[in-house]
Amino acid sequence: MAVVSSSRLSPESGQCGFQGAAETKQAISGSVMNPSIQPLSPRPKGRYSLHALRSLGAALILATTLAACSSSDEEVYIERTVGELYNNAMDELNAGAYDEAANLFDEVERQHPYSVWASKAQLMAGYAHYSANRYGQAIDTLDRFIQLHPGNRDIAYAHYLKALSYYEQISDIKRDQRNTRRARAALEEVVRRFPDSEYARDARLKLDLTVDHLAGKEMEVGRYYMRNGEYLAAINRFRIVVEEYDTTSHTPEALHRLVESYLTLGVNEEAKRAAAVLGYNYPDSEWYRDSYSLMTGRDVRPSDEDEQPGFFGRFLNVFG
Repeated sequence: MAVVSSSRLSPESGQCGFQGAAETKQAISGSVMNPSIQPLSPRPKGRYSLHALRSLGAALILATTLAACSSSDEEVYIERTVGELYNNAMDELNAGAYDEAANLFDEVERQHPYSVWASKAQLMAGYAHYSANRYGQAIDTLDRFIQLHPGNRDIAYAHYLKALSYYEQISDIKRDQRNTRRARAALEEVVRRFPDSEYARDARLKLDLTVDHLAGKEMEVGRYYMRNGEYLAAINRFRIVVEEYDTTSHTPEALHRLVESYLTLGVNEEAKRAAAVLGYNYPDSEWYRDSYSLMTGRDVRPSDEDEQPGFFGRFLNVFG
């Protein structure tokens, strides 16, 4: 039998009525159990004044309303078989009713905690929360599954789903990147612990994008410092990109920004070193050509017949 939603006092109407009736499923017998209200005691015999009758009527209405609504605050739980609960939960999940599915999966664990289906239901509850974009609840549920069932056959999937719950919360680089760092850590955990699993390949792809996003954040902050003339702070940010995120798409620009910042501060040797690294690793990059122009004072663009090694060699000859 299913859990039946209780009747509640509606603040708009001041009356008790069933809320969420569309989501409420009937019991196996085909009936729905409603909260019962005790009948009022019959009025004693005798004569009453009009004022007394009105007062008594108002009191009875108030007592009836309070009794009905107070009794409806308690949800009615009826025990059901594990198969019935789990299958109904899967039906709700497949129908896209993720809230109801999560509740039914929770009921499997609540009513049958020692069943082999309890751990499966716990994992599926995490998936239902994830599907409903309730990432915080998904992560909490999955963390509990991981702690309680570290040897479960689906433990790799639990870690992967947790990583996805962080990954899908990654925000624009102009905002805080706490979830990006958490996504990176969770994805690295999947790759490290389950390198041969079916989830490792996708985790690696998402990990590359996550690291690139973190590098983009450092570049955004570094550019901000440059615009405000805080070149030492900018250099620290660009060095993070070059040293910690050197495989990302932001590395050529970070090296060029280092050249710019060092030249502005008059640290020519460091500027030369950064430009040389840029030219050696990214000879075809526009950022390298811009750095070459800054170092030589000439706006040089190689022609089609120029070979890149010769172009880089000329740079070294100028500052070698």
